[in-house]
Amino acid sequence: MPLDLSPPNMTRLTVLQGQFKVSAGPKVELSTVLGSCVATCLYDPEVELGGMNHFLLSEPPASHNRGEVDVHYGVYLMEMLINEMLAYGARKDRLRAHLYGGANIRSGMQQIGTANADFARGFLLRERIELVREDLGGANARRVDFRPASGQVRCRTVASSDAPEVKPQPVFRPVPRGEVELF
Repeated sequence: MPLDLSPPNMTRLTVLQGQFKVSAGPKVELSTVLGSCVATCLYDPEVELGGMNHFLLSEPPASHNRGEVDVHYGVYLMEMLINEMLAYGARKDRLRAHLYGGANIRSGMQQIGTANADFARGFLLRERIELVREDLGGANARRVDFRPASGQVRCRTVASSDAPEVKPQPVFRPVPRGEVELF
């Protein structure tokens, strides 16, 4: 659904990398700017509830310590967004999704945007959540404004310099556990 111009008294909440937000407020607009990151906008039309996440990378590397949670990963933020919406009365079988971002802004670098877009599409398919609209890929940054109570979305191309800087990921090293004596 195209989004009309913001009426007065609209509260705009920014969703940054590693965040998700859920709302049923009719005067709430969730907003983010994406480069290689992906934002998922979910909406349950029956209860007029929606939410948005903004993830930096799809899944942690195999060397990642499974005991640690890193909110920059889509695998974590997708589950958090869905669970929060379910807690407020949404039903998974009614959820509708929009996906945005996944650009490969810097040529010659790893195709992080493509990997993020592929992950998000695959996640929705596995979870049987209907994908209503997507604007993924390319080389341009995007600004997304989402009204969670109505499911309306506006996505615009913006200068790539407006996209948030990709944050370096921490290096996970195993913690030494002492010497091992074999018998």
